[in-house]
Amino acid sequence: MKMECVKSGCVSVGDEVDGGSQSQVLTPFMLAKIERNRQRALMLRQSRLANRPPAGEGATSAKIAKTIDSGAGFFIEDEEEEDEQREQRVVYKPAPVMEPDYLVCEECAKPFMDSYLSNSFDLSVCDKCRDSEVKHKLISRTEAKQLFLLKDCDLDQREPPLRFILKKNPHNPSWGDMKLYLKSQVVRRSLEVWGSEEALEEARETREENKEVQKQKRFNKKVKELRRTVRSSMFRKNTGVHQHDYGEEELLDEEEDQYRRVCKTCGHQLTYEKM
Repeated sequence: MKMECVKSGCVSVGDEVDGGSQSQVLTPFMLAKIERNRQRALMLRQSRLANRPPAGEGATSAKIAKTIDSGAGFFIEDEEEEDEQREQRVVYKPAPVMEPDYLVCEECAKPFMDSYLSNSFDLSVCDKCRDSEVKHKLISRTEAKQLFLLKDCDLDQREPPLRFILKKNPHNPSWGDMKLYLKSQVVRRSLEVWGSEEALEEARETREENKEVQKQKRFNKKVKELRRTVRSSMFRKNTGVHQHDYGEEELLDEEEDQYRRVCKTCGHQLTYEKM
């Protein structure tokens, strides 16, 4: 049993428990707080009722709510029935079934998700069929240019550009990273550039012949330089005092009485007059 009494501005609430009574005194502050909560609950309930659409204007079902007195100065609306009706109205469509995008291996014809060759070189070969020694061997950029007579534009600018991976230089890690290409893709690109294997082989032979010619020219040039060096080392200039050995006297001008004598060794001419 609940009893309320007012004494000197306070409210005493008593509950009968086990044949006895227990009272609790509410202060004016607590009473004011309860009243504020009650007024707020009433305003909230009126606002919800005002925003509720009228029957017959697009309403699919009536909203039924129970108002429960909490005993603390405010009301609680029981929306269990409303939640049940909302769950009945909402229909969830099943999500579409997404089939995984599998790749098919070119070697074993089995589907796979991803592999080293597919991620690095866009080649549909699974990791089990990868042959890194022969079929899927990697070569450096220098080897691709020398062995298959390709230029930088053939590797980087011709569509589609060849894919590569970067690896530290094994000779010196401080040098730039090496670019490694898939040999099979490099061979295919060389056939696109030269047209056929026969044309590529002829270009290789022509390049080898030109190398031999250039090599022979460099060898001949070195031989000439060596001969010139040997000749210059054998020649010794006489730095001693030369003694002229003049020959017989010759008459140059009888009227002027001029005579000449020529050195037999160096060809020096000595001209003089007789008094």
